[in-house]
Amino acid sequence: MAWTLRRSWQLGRAIHGTTVLGGQERRPEGDTGAREPAAVADHHERVVTIPNALTLARIVSSPYIGYLIVQGQYEWALGGCVVFGLTDALDGYVARRFNMRSFVGSILDPAADKVLMTTLTVALAYTGLLPMPLAAVIVGRDVALSLAAVVIRWATLPAPKRLGRYFDLSVPSVEVRPTQISKWNTALQLALMAATLAAPVLGVAADAAYLVALQWITGATTVASGIGYLTSKDAVHRLTKAEVAKRLPKPHILPKKK
Repeated sequence: MAWTLRRSWQLGRAIHGTTVLGGQERRPEGDTGAREPAAVADHHERVVTIPNALTLARIVSSPYIGYLIVQGQYEWALGGCVVFGLTDALDGYVARRFNMRSFVGSILDPAADKVLMTTLTVALAYTGLLPMPLAAVIVGRDVALSLAAVVIRWATLPAPKRLGRYFDLSVPSVEVRPTQISKWNTALQLALMAATLAAPVLGVAADAAYLVALQWITGATTVASGIGYLTSKDAVHRLTKAEVAKRLPKPHILPKKK
């Protein structure tokens, strides 16, 4: 067995232009031994991770929560939102703690929030619990940001620009970083949706003063956060080669023979 492994190693060295004689490596004349690293067309990072799986679970479960609202099952829908929030916090912790952050995660995580927010907004507006103009502002901002993301992805995609590489999310190009106003807006939107969803459960009128005030504040920060995303230089960060390299799985290197 040992002879077979050693012979395989020798053949591998021979294929790359070297031979092994007398236990020592011999190279062709003029070969200094320096090798240029092989060209890599694309940098691929890990896509299948625990945080990304949790995020996908939130995306898939969002339409069901909307269905529960339309059917008037507000208690179950409210419980689903609580589970959604817990998994959102969990995947963020796991990504930071175990270095599982990725380009895919930076896109999917806010996308999951937006899918739920859009679902809740449409469902609550459909049932009359949320004003239609406010629903239009929330959904309109998300649509505008989604269109901007499509353009930014293409603009920052490393050459060669092809559709196959464009949709290959394991090829990182940018990282989306939420602005401070966007974080506040997300918290306010979640608070508004939770309060609106809890209102029929607790027997509170949909036009209660505190709900109306929260609606106005949420609407204002929604507009401000949309403008902030489109104008801030820090919201979309183009990854450098060094940052891309940190995200790639480390190759397994065999120890050198003594």
